[in-house]
Amino acid sequence: MAPEPARHDPDAALAALGLTLPEPAKPVAAYIPTRRSGNLLYVSGQIPMRSGTLIATGAVPSVVSMETARECAVQCVLNGLAAAKAAVGSLAKIRQVVRVGVFVCSDAGFTQQPQVANAASELLVKVLGERGQHARAAVGSVALPLGAPVEIEFLFEVE
Repeated sequence: MAPEPARHDPDAALAALGLTLPEPAKPVAAYIPTRRSGNLLYVSGQIPMRSGTLIATGAVPSVVSMETARECAVQCVLNGLAAAKAAVGSLAKIRQVVRVGVFVCSDAGFTQQPQVANAASELLVKVLGERGQHARAAVGSVALPLGAPVEIEFLFEVE
């Protein structure tokens, strides 16, 4: 019987990428950051807050560039992982990312929401390895909370 392969270490992966998780964000309205149901952990929509401030505001691409929108998606993932870690105690307890919903405040006619969402999807795989692969929706929106250009919600299977 072959030995079990070493489990991917999400904290080491974050460190290797030069990234750290922020403090979990406080809700900006009447909801809770996470809800666990059995082995599923739902993480409420995360906006690109960094140190208490939105990275950018406005629509993509007229006000917010694709590059900045992708940076916002990365920050949303870090915020979502921080919320998940606060809920279950460790990123190592994430068995898999089930689904990610990415919302992009979009100009009329803008159709590159998947390219913005790819920044989030790629980071989840870098941090969680194969467990980071997921189903996804990438949706355009006319407005998002607080004027954010990107919002991402998560569904994780956890231990």
